[in-house]
Amino acid sequence: MKKNVITYGTFDTFHYGHIELLNRAKQLGNHLTVAVSTDEFNMVKGKTCMFSYDKRVEWVKSLKSVDRVISENNWDQKCLDLVNYDIDIFVMGHDWTGKFDFLSNQCKVVYLNRTDDISSTDIKQMQKQSFFKKFLDTIKKRIQ
Repeated sequence: MKKNVITYGTFDTFHYGHIELLNRAKQLGNHLTVAVSTDEFNMVKGKTCMFSYDKRVEWVKSLKSVDRVISENNWDQKCLDLVNYDIDIFVMGHDWTGKFDFLSNQCKVVYLNRTDDISSTDIKQMQKQSFFKKFLDTIKKRIQ
């Protein structure tokens, strides 16, 4: 029997934690649909992406575990996606635990643990620190 799984994410600064999460989501069923947040929706969420929507979709589509990629355009589309794509299992990272339990009347809701020692937030923070260090080093060289 076919089991359809869906998950959602921004997938900016794509890393091995994303790959592992998507692989584990796929193991819950036979068909994995991934909804990638559009740039416009990320602006609504207060997020600025380093990489374009098209680039993020390209990365997600390149994974063997991913069968379909759709756009995530707003918070409310999840209920419709469950019906439109005949979803049996809704998957999110554990940092969302409890936030989507209201969907459990439509499908099974699963919160997967994130991969230890990696996160997009950490990567962005390291990049900012690296940028500012390079910027300060450049200024120091110019004033010496």
